[in-house]
Amino acid sequence: MAIGLLGAGSPGGAAWPLRAIGIAVEVCGAVLGVLGVRGLGSSFTPFPRPREHAGLRRDGIYRRVRHPIYGGVVVFALGWSLCHSPLALVPTGLLAGVFELKSRREEAWLTERYPEYADYRAATRRRFIPWVI
Repeated sequence: MAIGLLGAGSPGGAAWPLRAIGIAVEVCGAVLGVLGVRGLGSSFTPFPRPREHAGLRRDGIYRRVRHPIYGGVVVFALGWSLCHSPLALVPTGLLAGVFELKSRREEAWLTERYPEYADYRAATRRRFIPWVI
């Protein structure tokens, strides 16, 4: 039963309870990521260095979490892993590690550019997922 729940021997991937959980997690990740992108607007860039004329965002989802896009991508990948294969949790973990390192570099640049970033960081304790991490 436990093997079936994890998807082993199931041609369509994980068993339905795990797939349902995975889909719900994917939706949460997608919402978090979209809120992050929308919150940045034209300041959005895939690179960790902030755009030259961008301002520090502290409203919307950025009141709750400092890196919602990174968190959203990792949460979506976690949901995808649950839907398709527990082995996919390995690259999902690696992705989380990459975003951890990228966020550290980004926060160093944000601290250099915005003197108020230290206060924002202290007030917004969660880095990736609101109320979690």
